[in-house]
Amino acid sequence: MEPVVIDAAALEFHHITPGDTVRLAVLAGPEVSPVTVILEAWDPGGAQPPNSHPQSTEVFVFLRGQGLAVCDDVEVGVRAGDTIVLPAGSVHHIRNVGTGRMYSLTLMCPDDGFAALVRRGPVAPVDEEDRAVLANMPPSLPVSVEPRAA
Repeated sequence: MEPVVIDAAALEFHHITPGDTVRLAVLAGPEVSPVTVILEAWDPGGAQPPNSHPQSTEVFVFLRGQGLAVCDDVEVGVRAGDTIVLPAGSVHHIRNVGTGRMYSLTLMCPDDGFAALVRRGPVAPVDEEDRAVLANMPPSLPVSVEPRAA
């Protein structure tokens, strides 16, 4: 079998519903992988509505920005370099609390129709900042080594 390569130049973002402040691009869906991989971009102040995936675990690997994640009424700050695992069945949402865009690689397993849901949504704009987050991430910023409360 040959590997599947997805070029950042071919990114196609979607909103799940019109007017959303989060854009999603399917990098790998169930047609090529048992794990769906999404690039998510939150506008400043942007958030998803509270949502749940009864059968799926959702993992966010934050690439840029900072946010607030809420999972079953527990709030935790997240930032570039963090990974958060949201268990199947949890009610969750994430809000961008920074001044610029926030990006994550999001993994969903099993897919349970998520890639199709994203692709059915209206096409959203994509620009060079979106492509660059995959191609050449900026140097790491200094990070505090102080533990954060959950």
